[in-house]
Amino acid sequence: MRNAAVLLILLAAALALRGQATAPDQQAVLTEEQIRQLVREAAEKDIENVKAARNYTYVQREEEHKLNGKGEIERTETRTYEIMVLFEEPVRKQIAKDDKPLPEKDAKKEEEKIQKTIDKRKNESEGDRSKRLEKQEKDKEKDREFVKEIADAYNFRSAGTENLDGRQTLVIDADPRPGYEPHMKDAKFLPKFRFRVWLDQTDKQWVKLDIQCIDTVSVGLFLLRVHKGSNIQIEQVRVNDEVWLPRQVNLKLDARLALLKGLSIVEDVTYRDYKKFRTDTRIVPEADIQNPPSQPPPHP
Repeated sequence: MRNAAVLLILLAAALALRGQATAPDQQAVLTEEQIRQLVREAAEKDIENVKAARNYTYVQREEEHKLNGKGEIERTETRTYEIMVLFEEPVRKQIAKDDKPLPEKDAKKEEEKIQKTIDKRKNESEGDRSKRLEKQEKDKEKDREFVKEIADAYNFRSAGTENLDGRQTLVIDADPRPGYEPHMKDAKFLPKFRFRVWLDQTDKQWVKLDIQCIDTVSVGLFLLRVHKGSNIQIEQVRVNDEVWLPRQVNLKLDARLALLKGLSIVEDVTYRDYKKFRTDTRIVPEADIQNPPSQPPPHP
């Protein structure tokens, strides 16, 4: 959700706000340039959060509600994943469906998928590894450029302050700047969205993001059309007093895929059980566990 490609998918987005928020304090006033600088600073820190997140494992649960033409829930599915770190990259393994452990056959397939990733990375040449890490850095730089576009593409105004889960935040509204011409290809969608962001006053990190689709967005040669009114809310939480990581994502998507019937989906994603991954931990291939090397007898 954070890099440009994911953001374009998620920017289907505002929602009925929930939580323990108090009413905004209208006394807090910042100039637009001060707000713009805060947005740049928070977005830059968020890129660093993405990097730090690679040191954590966690559990991700997705609950998807498919709606009928009347807006009523027609079917609900849940999927739960364990996110682990393998060779500097996060990999997810499904561990449950509809809140029940996977059948043995499916669980085995997930283990085999992870094993393939381990084998691939274990046999990776130094050249290939360098290329992979170089691509990560290029993607990170693209994210920074995209952040600059966001800061320049919107008019910002202060909406006061608000207490979220005991932390004081600045509330900022952003509307597309009339006549702004995006420089990046990915940024051409920005005029189609407006958003509200809550920035932690102490850490200058965004705590909550509420994005609203205000015009139809076509993605991929018009194969996917995201309709006006789609919305998303993203919340973050401070972990280990060192990094801000996702806590919850609520998505309401009204779209049409190619010539198929419309898609109406409400999805809730929660993140929990964050555990710092020890960088000196060694991933042991399954074969080595089943057939451990013989150990020499202890010395008398």
